[in-house]
Amino acid sequence: MDKKAKKILFQTYWKNGWKDRKEIKTEPNDFAYAKEKGLMFDPITISHDDCVNKIINIVSTITLEHVAKAFLSSLSTRRLDWRSGIASYFIAKLMTAHQYTPVVSGQSYQDGQMSHSSHTCQVCRDLKYGMIGNENYVKADLNILNFERIKWGGVRHGDLLYTYFDLMQFTKQAISEPTKDDIAILKGILAIIASCQQDDYPGSLSDKLTDVPNFKSNQDERNTVIEILACVGILQPASYERPTRGKHDWVYATYWRGQDKYNQQMVKQLFGL
Repeated sequence: MDKKAKKILFQTYWKNGWKDRKEIKTEPNDFAYAKEKGLMFDPITISHDDCVNKIINIVSTITLEHVAKAFLSSLSTRRLDWRSGIASYFIAKLMTAHQYTPVVSGQSYQDGQMSHSSHTCQVCRDLKYGMIGNENYVKADLNILNFERIKWGGVRHGDLLYTYFDLMQFTKQAISEPTKDDIAILKGILAIIASCQQDDYPGSLSDKLTDVPNFKSNQDERNTVIEILACVGILQPASYERPTRGKHDWVYATYWRGQDKYNQQMVKQLFGL
């Protein structure tokens, strides 16, 4: 990954935290350089239906073994962009060709009166908890998606446009072979999960993962790993009727608790452990 292009991308959105929207800009020469290096992109306009069809076509060229290898190889290298693809792959494999079918996804109120309704695709929503699809994406910013993908391993897994973009970029990656360190880190993560207390929440697991030897990560990165493991069915909640507590950003891991441990069959299928 070109260091200068990565720096241009990151400085567009981040300065000790998210930049204010008014501060987000990229100098034309810098944008041209980062675009040439494949890290920044022109805005995209695409319909839901086209996006679904492209996802189905792309995922058919990717194997389960390849995304599993990429996730594993990301653990010691800290190549978080490699880490993201496995979740997008699992989401994409659920999709079948369909047309946008609107359903209300949220409502805003002002003075007791509904002022706005947001919509998503009902078919996408019903495929898996956490999936959303807009009818159209108009001049959508792919650069912020790439920033999130490289910095944290993806934030918007389940969003139709992110799934398309993530898989499209994944096909361009040259993934290194997993090492003994990668396998040791994964085993360490699984051991921590297995040792969780019955009532541990995802946040508790994130804190405990700091004890995994050689697993260099910050809290946001660990949270993303947990979300990915939940998305692919390794962290599998025994119930989706459990209460949640406090404000949180969990999606796929929301209802996981320590008593659920991990899905050994899925670990064996993906990583042979």
